[in-house]
Amino acid sequence: MEAAVLYAREHGNLRAPFTYRVPAGQDAMAQGWPASLANFPLGQWTADARRFYARGNMDQDRAVQLENLGMIWSHFDVAWEEGLSAARGWAAEHGHLLAPLDATHQGYRIGIWLKNQRAAARKAPQTEQQQAQGLPVESSAGALSTERREQLEEIDASWCPSWPVTWQRCFHLVRMHLDAGEALPTEAGEVVRQGEDLGRWVQSVRLGWDQLTGVQQWLCEQVLGVEPAAEDERPKPRRTQADKWTANLAAARQFFEREGHLKVPRKHVETVLSEDGREDQYRLGAWVNNQRSRAATLSPERVEQLSKVGMRWS
Repeated sequence: MEAAVLYAREHGNLRAPFTYRVPAGQDAMAQGWPASLANFPLGQWTADARRFYARGNMDQDRAVQLENLGMIWSHFDVAWEEGLSAARGWAAEHGHLLAPLDATHQGYRIGIWLKNQRAAARKAPQTEQQQAQGLPVESSAGALSTERREQLEEIDASWCPSWPVTWQRCFHLVRMHLDAGEALPTEAGEVVRQGEDLGRWVQSVRLGWDQLTGVQQWLCEQVLGVEPAAEDERPKPRRTQADKWTANLAAARQFFEREGHLKVPRKHVETVLSEDGREDQYRLGAWVNNQRSRAATLSPERVEQLSKVGMRWS
């Protein structure tokens, strides 16, 4: 109990890790630890106390003494409190609770812990809905309680978004950047915060606007001032092999109508005026020669199309 009292006085609770031992040496004595307690396995002692309590083998007065020091009897509650403490610490340092999966705080794997809590938070509404519909529910185990969800929401209301956490983290970092009086990043590599390329994210949001939910679009427009990309900003869709064939065939047809044959010089480049007035160039000589050499593998339809514009196969 002496060790427990001193630990609680220093830490404000009695959540000593199982491997915790009372420190030894001059520094420990300077912190108020007497030499008689050096290396005492306090973590194991508190674990034993929980086991005795669970079996009903602990005197009530002793249980009260431990509770007054901040003792938590459930191992699951201990694990929750440790995770919640790490979550508060990580959020205080980073300004949000949207930690990457590999994030740690003082050695605690907070990214994994938060991922598990999000999974538990999403399970709770499903269980409630099944119960409301009178459907059988195997167990509510693994679902996050309302109390615990509220504890996490007190740290960061957006800790469990409906969309990917990475998206929400970048949104939050851009908002922090703007709140600091900085301009909206629009180019990749322009601003990097906490390992996230904010300019690249803004670009992806603008170009992928139609894939966002209505709420995400509203957040981007109203909070960040981000708007969808205009048509002239969007990259041209990649042409398929069929598209390329059709375009080259049109160039071949143009050459045939002008020259009366398809004996195209090997290095000839044909210029075709597109519908929007743009001049597109095609290496027609090389293309025609390639089709001739692949005649055996071409479909009958393509062979016929080329034959109609003067193709000589031998």
